[in-house]
Amino acid sequence: MNLEELTGWLDRIGVPENVVSIGAEADNSWCVLTDDEGYEVFWREQGNRYDWARFTSEYVACHYLFGRLAWAQVARGALSVQEVTPQP
Repeated sequence: MNLEELTGWLDRIGVPENVVSIGAEADNSWCVLTDDEGYEVFWREQGNRYDWARFTSEYVACHYLFGRLAWAQVARGALSVQEVTPQP
């Protein structure tokens, strides 16, 4: 997954568009910024950065954010975890 694909995947699991800002900082959003050193992912609120993480890989940064937001969707009941029966 790359940054271009990330928004489509987030849309598929019901994450509102305004929750993620790619390429710019925005309050009350998960932000993904790129620079010469890699990718920064963080929650921004009232001008402050929270849960900041840096990655050298776009793939890893996107999966990290997707995982956090997918888990948030499960926790709030928007997605459900289904039991999987092992095949014999």
